[in-house]
Amino acid sequence: MRKSLAALIVAGSLVGAGVGVRAEIIDRILAVVNGAIIMQSDVAVAIRLGLVPSAGASDPAPAALDSLIERQLMLSEVDRYAPPDPAEADVDRHVADIRSRAGAQFDAILLLGGITVDQLRRDVRDTLRIEAYLQQRFGATQPTDEEILQYYRDHPAAFSQGGAVRSFEDVRDVARAELIEERRSATIRDWLAGLRRRASVSVLPR
Repeated sequence: MRKSLAALIVAGSLVGAGVGVRAEIIDRILAVVNGAIIMQSDVAVAIRLGLVPSAGASDPAPAALDSLIERQLMLSEVDRYAPPDPAEADVDRHVADIRSRAGAQFDAILLLGGITVDQLRRDVRDTLRIEAYLQQRFGATQPTDEEILQYYRDHPAAFSQGGAVRSFEDVRDVARAELIEERRSATIRDWLAGLRRRASVSVLPR
């Protein structure tokens, strides 16, 4: 959710009617990533629309901000390669899912962030472009049977049911999928760390 440079000059007052926030929020800049601005309202909207992880956190804002910083880093990289836009039907489906999660508060949440449905659609489109890029660049490498078996042995709790570890034959496919995802996530984390080291990232005090 990128803001124009005008946001550097004027901070808007936003009414958060019915979305569990104070009646008035003074917007402010929380981070600048390669010149792109992340506002307090961006973080608030991302949390309330379920666009960033926040479950179980007493204060979800720091993790949400970090997620938005990483998203902007990835988007800058994706824009260098200009992958094709996703199908409009996919954008429609994801926007509908977001609207469904937000329920009756959807319009008020958008008002909180000062964004329109069209702007949300652009954000969703960018997210889908990022996901397509990650899938293309970090596609799954199939582990060997020995590696899957070792993963199974190293994580007995993940394959237990009713206090007993299920047989390897029963959970082979699950173990394979979890190992692939674990490796892929680790590779992406390393890639993101490299992007962050090379980027200009300024996080302002909260």
